[in-house]
Amino acid sequence: MDPDSGVSAETANEGSLDSVASAFSIISKQRKQLTELLQEDLELVLDELLVQDVITEEEYETLDKTEEESKKKSRKLLIMIQKKGEKACFQFLELLEMARPGSRRFLQQSREGCQNEEGHAWSLVDLAKTLEESVTGNTNVAVSPVPKEMEYPEDDLYCEEKCPFEKVESKYEETASDELLLSNDKISAKNVIPKEENFKERSEALEDILLELKLLQRKSKKITLHETLEISSGSLKKCTPHSLEELPWHFLRKVLALNVSARNTNLDQGTAGGKGVRGMEKKQSIDDRIFIAEMDTKLSMNPLDVLCALLLCSDSFLQQDILSKMSMCQFALPLLLPPLGTPKCTLMIWAMRDIVKKWRPHSLAGSKGFREENLVLIPMPIISFVRLGSSNISKSQLLNDLLSSSQQHHDFFIHRDMKGGNVPRKISDGLIEITWYFPGGQENSDLFSDPVAFTNLRGDIEPHWMQLTFLAEVSSALFIVAKFISEREYNLLSLLKESSTQYYFILECDGSISKETFAFLNKLAPVLKFDNSHILPKAARSNKAEFVEKLQSTLERVVHSSSKNINVRNMADIAGEFDIWVDEHSQDCLRARRCAKQITQEIKDVTDYKKEELKLQGDLWKNLAVVEKELCRMEKQGAKPSEEYRSELIGRLLELREQQHKCELTVGLIHFIHGIKYLNPTAKHYFLKWMKFNLDSVARENLLRLRTTYKEKCRTVGNDGQVIVQVDRQIASSSLGVEHFMRELGQLYEAEYSVVQQSKLPESQRQFVHLPSIAATLMLEGFPIELIDGDASNIPVQWVTDVLTELNKKLNGQSKMIVVTVLGVQSTGKSTLLNTMFGLQFPVSSGRCTRGAFMTFLKVKEDMAEDLHCDFLLVIDTEGLKAPELAQLEESYHHDNELATLVIGLSDITIVNMAMENATEMKDVLQIVTHAFLRMKEIGLKPNCQFVHQNVSDVSAHDQNMMDRKRLLEQLDEMTQAAAKMEKVDRNTKFSDIIDYDPEMNSWYIPGLWHGVPPMAPVNAGYSEKVLELKQHLIEFIKNRSHQRSCKDIPAFIEWLKSLWSAVKQENFIFSFRNSLIAEAYNNLSVAYSEWDWSCRKEMYFWLSEHENEIYNIFPQMELYELKSELQDKLSIEKDKILKNLDEYFQSEAQNLHLVERYKEDFVRNANSLMNELGSSLCKKLEDAIKIKKGQHKIEALQNEYLKTIERKVDHLLEQCRKKEHVVEEQELKKEFEQVWRETLSELSPVHLIEFDIYADVEFHLRKNVESQSKLITQKLQKRGLSSYRVNDFQINDDHMQSKWLKPHNPNSEEYLLRIQEFSISLIYKCISYMDEKIYSKRDYVSTYCGELLHLISENFQEDDVQKLHMTPAFEADLKLHILGEAAYKFQKMHKDFIEENDPRKRLDKLKPHYFSIFKDLYQKKDAQQIRAKDFCDRCLHPALEDYINKRLGIEIVDHFRNSEHPMECSSRNFLQFTLLKELLDEWDFDQYVECIRNYEQFVKNWIQKQVIDCYIKNDTLKNLEKDILSGILTKVKNTVDILRNKNVETFSNFVDDFCQELQKDLAISKSNLVGLELRSAFDPDHFSAYVDNCLQDLQKEILSKFESLDIESKLSRLSVKPQDEIFKQVFGCGKQCPFCKVPCEAGGAVHKDHFAAVHRPGGLGEYRDNDTWRLISDICSSQVASQKNFKCADTNWEFYPYKDYRDYYPNWCIQPDPSLNASDYWKFVLKEFNTEFSKKYSAKRAHLPKDWKKITKEQALQALKQSYNMNRQPNSEKTSI
Repeated sequence: MDPDSGVSAETANEGSLDSVASAFSIISKQRKQLTELLQEDLELVLDELLVQDVITEEEYETLDKTEEESKKKSRKLLIMIQKKGEKACFQFLELLEMARPGSRRFLQQSREGCQNEEGHAWSLVDLAKTLEESVTGNTNVAVSPVPKEMEYPEDDLYCEEKCPFEKVESKYEETASDELLLSNDKISAKNVIPKEENFKERSEALEDILLELKLLQRKSKKITLHETLEISSGSLKKCTPHSLEELPWHFLRKVLALNVSARNTNLDQGTAGGKGVRGMEKKQSIDDRIFIAEMDTKLSMNPLDVLCALLLCSDSFLQQDILSKMSMCQFALPLLLPPLGTPKCTLMIWAMRDIVKKWRPHSLAGSKGFREENLVLIPMPIISFVRLGSSNISKSQLLNDLLSSSQQHHDFFIHRDMKGGNVPRKISDGLIEITWYFPGGQENSDLFSDPVAFTNLRGDIEPHWMQLTFLAEVSSALFIVAKFISEREYNLLSLLKESSTQYYFILECDGSISKETFAFLNKLAPVLKFDNSHILPKAARSNKAEFVEKLQSTLERVVHSSSKNINVRNMADIAGEFDIWVDEHSQDCLRARRCAKQITQEIKDVTDYKKEELKLQGDLWKNLAVVEKELCRMEKQGAKPSEEYRSELIGRLLELREQQHKCELTVGLIHFIHGIKYLNPTAKHYFLKWMKFNLDSVARENLLRLRTTYKEKCRTVGNDGQVIVQVDRQIASSSLGVEHFMRELGQLYEAEYSVVQQSKLPESQRQFVHLPSIAATLMLEGFPIELIDGDASNIPVQWVTDVLTELNKKLNGQSKMIVVTVLGVQSTGKSTLLNTMFGLQFPVSSGRCTRGAFMTFLKVKEDMAEDLHCDFLLVIDTEGLKAPELAQLEESYHHDNELATLVIGLSDITIVNMAMENATEMKDVLQIVTHAFLRMKEIGLKPNCQFVHQNVSDVSAHDQNMMDRKRLLEQLDEMTQAAAKMEKVDRNTKFSDIIDYDPEMNSWYIPGLWHGVPPMAPVNAGYSEKVLELKQHLIEFIKNRSHQRSCKDIPAFIEWLKSLWSAVKQENFIFSFRNSLIAEAYNNLSVAYSEWDWSCRKEMYFWLSEHENEIYNIFPQMELYELKSELQDKLSIEKDKILKNLDEYFQSEAQNLHLVERYKEDFVRNANSLMNELGSSLCKKLEDAIKIKKGQHKIEALQNEYLKTIERKVDHLLEQCRKKEHVVEEQELKKEFEQVWRETLSELSPVHLIEFDIYADVEFHLRKNVESQSKLITQKLQKRGLSSYRVNDFQINDDHMQSKWLKPHNPNSEEYLLRIQEFSISLIYKCISYMDEKIYSKRDYVSTYCGELLHLISENFQEDDVQKLHMTPAFEADLKLHILGEAAYKFQKMHKDFIEENDPRKRLDKLKPHYFSIFKDLYQKKDAQQIRAKDFCDRCLHPALEDYINKRLGIEIVDHFRNSEHPMECSSRNFLQFTLLKELLDEWDFDQYVECIRNYEQFVKNWIQKQVIDCYIKNDTLKNLEKDILSGILTKVKNTVDILRNKNVETFSNFVDDFCQELQKDLAISKSNLVGLELRSAFDPDHFSAYVDNCLQDLQKEILSKFESLDIESKLSRLSVKPQDEIFKQVFGCGKQCPFCKVPCEAGGAVHKDHFAAVHRPGGLGEYRDNDTWRLISDICSSQVASQKNFKCADTNWEFYPYKDYRDYYPNWCIQPDPSLNASDYWKFVLKEFNTEFSKKYSAKRAHLPKDWKKITKEQALQALKQSYNMNRQPNSEKTSI
């Protein structure tokens, strides 16, 4: 029996069956035997089962009353019991033994099938026989009897349960002579190999264990480390396992999370005996069974068996991780695994390779130095403990007591009193465990002054002789725990006589030992060379502490006297002598080790090696980083022009890349590439591990030397800080790890990529194009990849981009992920926190903390992916902020700021790690973090923040620190406001405004990592549990967040990374941020808003059309105030629709909506602006309609009176003619008609409309408007009349600008004159558009037109930009005169045309032929209904239908155009601008570029009109639209006619009135066009309607034919809603231009907070010149704002002002620095090609262009344009006309 861990398998076999196998499996395997037993006394068994509540009364009755034979009943009973579970099976077997004594023995014999001659189970003596047979080859050897006390050891847990029938043989056979046993001096490896049948038994036991643990398949298909790191629901469990199959995963999960309770293998089976207890209580008596020693009724498994099974089923890398985490928990590690599935034991050297220990030997205590080394390489004495036979002394407990400090006890080794430790072992006997003691430099408390190793052999030494001899070979001392020494034990131990190891005996005794033991000890002493000091008697009642102290003294003597110091690595050589398999002797491991050794054996000095072998990441890469940042910040520009300086920097950048590319591949790098490229996956992982081990070892040596130097320098140089800084730099660069080799590969790739992009290397000659794919594979396998190079503070963007792109390809695009990042001060346990939370192993260079940032992908299992809506977690570990070794270095604060901003920007969840509760030491870090969070908020990000306070163990910490949290939040608010001030944003911003932070939910108090003082301190149990709680909280947060915001995928992450890093390199982050994801999301939002905008406009245009028709049809019943009220209600409804759509859009699952959250308010403003615009415009149209109708109403009323009189006269004439006896010929009819017509007109005397002098009215309003300038206006009008002023004659002259701003007083006068000219052209265009709109209405001139025009002019003059132009009153007077002169001319003509059309006398003259025709037809008795029908269709319906088409067609054209093949270019500002610029590039017309730059608004309008015309000019689309519109209204007309046909309308006049009433909203029907309404003739509605139906067909053809005959320009000019204007409104935006380069604003809508453009252009294109050289300016404002340059202009009163602070003068403009080197290549190319033409056009000298501009090609310009406008990412780009 092994007292260290419960009962041995041999003893257990004599105990209860449940200790060998589960009760369920016993019933299954021995069903036949059980059935036989039950048949003999089934009723008694049933009674016992019922009494003990194992079965119910119903089940009892069912089995008892059935007439079936007992055999069948027995089988049913067994099935019933098994269905109830393991507990019921166990109770059944126990009750069966009570009911049928001897049944257990019967079953055991049947099960074992291997009895000795007396029928007993095999015992220790049989195993001894086997051993002796293997040694001597003699099968007839007799064995001496073992003393009686060995038969049943006192501490046998099952001894009290022995039943009467369990009779054990007490006498052993005679033993052989000493000479025979000692014939072999030393047992060799071949002697101790188990016999075939023993190996078979062990294999069967192993298979049983694996079956119970459900690990059998994993024996061949190993569990991988990568598999265990996957995020699954199981990884979040905190509960106790419920079944055996959960045990290995429970242990694995717990140990990887550093949970010291990992070895607890007890299962949660619930409370037992509920009903049974109540049944016993009813008896009111004591049950004697309670006095029987309680068996462990829980189904469980020994932790060591679980560990052995798990290690067997794990791959070597998982084994390594398990042992590393076990070592941190201060668990004893498996050194030598017993033969599991193989005849050989396994030495676990590889599994321990990753363990590094730090300690302080007493020799360094004074200097406070320490040692650090890989555990397997540390030489030290080894003390081994073994057990001989049976003993009550537990080796494991003894070792735990020995190694534990006096203040706290720790269970290094599993022992029988631990949970699960009393469960019998089945496969782990023969296991050798090892643990170490490392001193901490405290002489008073340290047990030993130097490291010491302790091993523990599980089980008795007799069946594990090979393990014993191995320990004897490697140990300095071997402690044998025994109860007695007999002749047999003497014979066995004598075999060790040649060993040099010291042997010690810990003997169990009660005051004295037996004579036999004493005799054999004396006999053994000279053989094993020991004396009295080697005997440690342990009495049962002796003081444990005193014995431990005595043992400790003995060990101290052993350690001090021992010269045998051995490390674990050297054990491999010894293992070969014993035929022990070494785990790192696999082919893959050995091959990988050789490959790694080829690289690392050459490394002597790390710094020198990095300079010689890793050249690309040295000064070249660091200089590249400096140039890249200077390219963004331009701090050293001096007096050089910005673009010239940028060109120099770009040249320097490319030169450095070429130098990198010219570097030859070093031997070490060639071997490294070979290792990661050509080795198989397993060997590759071994290779990377060996690289890590070897490099860490080299780095440790270098670091030790540098630290020694540092101490010496500090002691000798005094206050010479430079010397200290130099050593600091050496220490900072002394790290060397695999990440440095990967970094070198990244630089190789980037350098090659750069020269390929420069066309200096053909694509076909690339050597390193495969590297990103290799790195992506490593990431998939869980290998961390460097994101930020902490040494150069830079990111190899192209390398990282292509690696992640390859990773995305390997994942087939299934790469949605959540990013988790940790930030905090150095050495506060950030990496440990992530490693504990996710089981990771972030690379930490030896001897120091993480530098830069590393990212690891963790796969989310399918069971969690659906809930989390992501496929991966991307975990980013960052270097510590405020690193002491960087504190003396330059730019350390900027470095921290950049790091924090970048990683927070990339993160969905940021863990801010702080030491202790108090955040005072974190103040600087919190300021950095606050700045970063504020910047994220400004670009639409609001990451979640978790504050983790480490080293806080008080259970009341959360409540006790409530005030601290409140204070922390106040500090954070203060920091946020200070940061907001620095970042120039809203100063009232609070911390909660910028991040998702709840002080109660997002504050975590985590105990310290160590429970005690390292190096012997285990991990604190509370640490692991709190970290698990944090992990569960994060996963729950991700789950809840997934419903609100979609996860980013790898392409999106790449875009964020590139744009964030570009922005971080700028000094002014917020206003220099550009991101294609934001651009795409903003563009999508703009497109969506454009749809809502147009939908609103369309609805309001329909509403206006209906009400204009009503005004026309039923005036004067319509009141203007009612219409205005209805208009406001309608606008309110439409506004609510837009705002609802906006809210729904932001709640939808559209991509990256959170990034444009800050723009939502802009679109709300646009909605309000739209309502104001429509309200004002439509209200004016309603007023105009009423005014027009009022004027027409007077004329029509007068005309109707005339017509009634005429019709009565004509009707009278008709009657007279009919009364004549003869037929009146046509000539006579005409003569009679003419006479009546003349007489009637003579009687009526129709009035004529008076023609007014419009010029006089306009002049009156002009003088009234410019009272302050009346004298000036009078003088000008005296020289020239108003009629002589036309806009075409207007010219700018010197009188138009204040004299002090003219030359020679001001060299910038040309700029002012240019801006004044641009203003005048724009204003004239607006005024002409207003005039044309009024003229098109065909209404009479209204005096208010002039007032409105002057108001429009005044509004434009009041704009801020215009006020700064220093114009004279003469300019305003001249411009108004020319505009008003043009207006007077056009309005006079409009007035004259109106009179011509509406004069009553002239209108009557026009109607005369029509009246005669009706008169003639009626006389000739033609069908009156037909005449009226035709007249109704031609004179009433025809104009109304044409008008209807003209009102609807514009709307339909816009709808169709938006949904045609051209929608994208006119769906948003972004698409429009890209399409315009691309078309200009394709057509390559200089004049077009000038028109676009100088008169952008008109250029866009013309372009849109051209697009509309081109869309419809070559097809029948427009014709079909007209036909559809006309068909729709004609259907309504026909339906109305049919309705009136059935009404039996009496007169034609009534019919017309009813018809107009029915269609009053659809058609503007002019009844004044109808004649003959009063002519007396019968009206037949039926016939009339039939004739109308017939006429409508002809009318439709006639109208369509008329429209078809018109050219498209004529059609567009007739439409009420001009489609080109509506499209223009959708896409033109605000029309504002950049104050530096005149590029138009590209923000969506007309109203927004900030103006911005995707790409700016050289200032020379905006007609800016250098004042001194008169050259066109080549500098681009997007570069200038990032530079140290200054600008001056009229707005600054020609005082210089920093470009970086341009927003002080232009607060509404956001000029973003170019995101890439080639972003502005489009406009650079334009200026380069048209440099001469622009200089001539602008009367300037050619621009001086940087050299690299001349290399830009048209293709590069187009590519830059696509990148700038994000066209390469557009998902719908195939629909555009690009």
